[in-house]
This record gives sequence, structure tokens and C-alpha cells, in this order.
Amino acid sequence: MSGAPSLRGAPWLASGPAARVLALLDAQGEEARVVGGAVRNALLGLPVDEIDIATTALPEEVIRRARLAHVKAVPTGIAHGTVTLVVAGQPFEVTTLREDVETFGRKATVAFGRDWARDAHRRDFTVNGLSVTPDGVVHDEVGGLADIAARRVRFIGEPARRIAEDYLRILRFFRIHAAYGAGPPDHAGYEACIAGRDGLAGLSAERVRMEMLKLVVAKGAAAALVAMDDAGLLGRLTAGVAYHGPFARMIAIEQALQLDADPVRRLGALAVAGTEDARRLSQRWRLSNVEAKRLDSMGHRWWRLGGMDEHAAQRRLYRLGADRYRDRILLAWARSGQDGPSPAWQALATLPERWTPPVFPLKAADFIARGLAEGPALGHVLALAEDAWLALQFPSGAAALDALADDTVARFRRDHRL
Repeated sequence: MSGAPSLRGAPWLASGPAARVLALLDAQGEEARVVGGAVRNALLGLPVDEIDIATTALPEEVIRRARLAHVKAVPTGIAHGTVTLVVAGQPFEVTTLREDVETFGRKATVAFGRDWARDAHRRDFTVNGLSVTPDGVVHDEVGGLADIAARRVRFIGEPARRIAEDYLRILRFFRIHAAYGAGPPDHAGYEACIAGRDGLAGLSAERVRMEMLKLVVAKGAAAALVAMDDAGLLGRLTAGVAYHGPFARMIAIEQALQLDADPVRRLGALAVAGTEDARRLSQRWRLSNVEAKRLDSMGHRWWRLGGMDEHAAQRRLYRLGADRYRDRILLAWARSGQDGPSPAWQALATLPERWTPPVFPLKAADFIARGLAEGPALGHVLALAEDAWLALQFPSGAAALDALADDTVARFRRDHRL
């Protein structure tokens, strides 16, 4: 990356909702720039999703201008200078330039200002400390351009001080490095994370969950998690064993099957050997109900799935449904210890794409017609019939189903001496 970089002509900067917000705020004696991750991603040639904007305008002035322009303004963090503007359904966090006068962990007393360099120096990492003006000129007050060129993630200023301001930055250091860095983590930052690791205990479960689920799907997640484990950080978060081999294999399996990186699936490979692990992680990180149920299902007897023939796999798919079946099969494959291509595991994993389970064809009426009364016994007979239908490999012919129903009723009456 040589010469003065420019983002002139970037589509999101030249026109559209972001350009409208900038035009609204970069006028009448005030300045506005896009800051942080959007600038970093654009310079790296990566997709630009969230666009944050900094401005010299005070929050009240931001709201006033938005209302005059019929733009929705939400005071999402007005005490710290943040107002969210919504244009064409797209939210933009707009924050007044500031500097931290006094910090208490994550909380800080701030003073609003007009100094772009001071605002940049209060941010976390150099690659996040860049800004770009509406005309596409990139401003670098912290050495972020050189670090982007080197794919290096460094704290701005003294790492220990940045971490003490918010211990979540330990996790962000590894997550940002995993997503954008190359080679080993920055040594000074790594040492500061080790020194500050006791601060992890004070983080909320929700914030840990947010960062870790982002980290495990980053392109450099495997190496970053090994580095975290070596530093004594990962065990403090999971309170369990980290399985780095299965995690790396899960990444390779997803790539072989052309599946999107899935945070819950990868978390299962990293930290779940059984349902007790899944439940502990769900509680520690306050996973959503959907995430917790997925993780618990993955940990349930996955070791029984290796070596299944096609019919056994079909029965398992019928019982679990496609999503839970795939999660559990992929965990079993990742934990099988087998590296490289495996036609047998691939056949099991792709069964949901090749075969759709049929619907159990017998109904309660079929057994009432055979003399059974409604009640608990009827439900028991239906369950017995379904088990037999699965064992017979899903027969569908009328004669076979009649025989199955007759046999089930006869067995039930014999077993219960009816």
C-alpha cells in the first residue's frame, strides 16, 4: 500500500444512504467522516457492512439536522455522544468527537471536542483508527495504514492501558487478528492480554458470547484459539477442555462440503464432548435458546454415528430432522480423528440432500379400527408401530402397513395380556 490511499469512488461513499448522512453533517461549519471498520474493510478490499460516522457536531445538532431533513434520529447513546440515524432502513451510528477524561473499566467520563487526532487515539486498534472524508481522503493519526499493509493488529498507545479501559478488548484483539491479521499476534498486545487476563472474569456473559461467536468463524480462528489457549485465556472462558484438532477438522469439513462457517457448529467442535459441556457453555455464555438446544443436541451420543450404513443413517435422519442430524454427523466426523477426504463420512453428511424422510403413514384411526380405545395405550401402540416401521426401512405398501399394524396390536395385547 504505497502513496496516499484514497477511497474516492467507493460506491457506499459516493452515493446512497451513507453519502446522505455525510452530506447532512459535513456542512455549515461541521465535519463528518466515516470511521473504524468500514474504512479498514474498504482498504483491504473486503465487504463494507456497518458504517459508523464521527462528527464535530454535538448530539443535539445531529438530531436537529436529522429532523429538518426528515431523517429518523434515535438517541441510542447520547450521554456518550452517539445518535443512530436511519436512512432508507439502514442504521448509522453517528458519534461526536470525544476524548475520555476519566475511565472506570468500560464506563468513562467523556468530553466532546473537535480534534480528530485525539478521537483516533482513544480507539482500540490502529487498523480501526482510520477515518475517511466524504471526498475519499483517508486520514491516519495512529499508524493504521502501515499495519493494514502488514496485516498486523496493534493496540493504539499502551496496550495495558487500552485493555484496562475495557477487558473485552482482550477478546477483540484475538478476534480482529483472526479476521484481518497474518502471522502470530502482535507480541506487545499478546503479553498485555496475558497480564490482564484476570479482568475477563468481570465481563458479562452476553459480551463474551458476542465476541466468541464472531471469533470462531473468522478465517484465522484456529490459530487464534491456539494462541488464546497457550496464553491461559480460553480455559477461563469455557471452563473446559479445548479440542483444537476437531475444531480445525470442522473448518476443513465445512469447506469440503461448501457450507457456510457456522458459529454454533464450530463451538461444538471446539468445546463439546458431551451434553454436560454443551449445558455449561450455554449457561456461561447465555446462549440463546436456539443455540443452546443445537449445542446440546450435538453433544448427545455423537460417538454412535460413525460407521452407520445407509439405512441406519436414514433412521437417524428421520428421528433428528435434517439440521440436528447434520450438526451431529459433522461433530462425529470432526472428532473421528480422520484428516483428509472421507467418502464414507461425506456420504453420511450429505444424506439430507439426497433423501427426504417420509411421513409415518399410520394414524390413530388405524388402531382404533383394530379395537384399541383412545388414551395412553393408543399413543404407546403408535410409538411401537413407528419403531417397527423404521426397522422395516419405511414400507409404504397397503398390505405391508396392514400387516405391521396387525402385528403391533397383537404384540401389545400379548405383552399386556389383553
